[in-house]
Amino acid sequence: MFLVVGLGNPGPKYAANRHNVGFMLTERLAADSGEGFRDKFKGRYCKVRLGGDDVALLQPMTFMNLSGESVQPAMRFFKVELEEVLVVHDELDLPFGTLRLKRGGGAAGHNGLKSIIQHCGGPDFLRLRVGIGRPLRGSPQSHVLGDFTKSEGAELEDVLSDATRAVEAVVRDGVQAAMNRVNVRNP
Repeated sequence: MFLVVGLGNPGPKYAANRHNVGFMLTERLAADSGEGFRDKFKGRYCKVRLGGDDVALLQPMTFMNLSGESVQPAMRFFKVELEEVLVVHDELDLPFGTLRLKRGGGAAGHNGLKSIIQHCGGPDFLRLRVGIGRPLRGSPQSHVLGDFTKSEGAELEDVLSDATRAVEAVVRDGVQAAMNRVNVRNP
């Protein structure tokens, strides 16, 4: 079983922020499966079927910087190893709309990833990095906590569709096959 963790910040104030792209994806996966979220693990979770397998979806409600406090008890409850955790998060260092799958690595300044690494036993979880691009001007923090622009918003549905297919490929075809497909298809 995979635990797919969508990172974001709770509440309507943050709902359309670039930082919440992980929440957006897990909500899409739940809606596509007809499942609703329930409160548990300092977060919201549900179980869905993807590629013929059970998958747990989790949205930590701890705010981004404390995400690991939600992920660790969910891992324990679902008896999921770190290698079976897929974290979906925004990535400043990728152009908007670019997807990259990778296993392990550092946090690269992403506080949600830092928290998961700290609470869950290391960095060896799988990451689906969703590119939001760096701002041309202004602070990265304002960019991350800002809403998608109108032009980005017009493309966001396609980005989320591609990300949905990436998660499904991980579950159905395995991590390496999904990496080969996703990382090549989105140069």
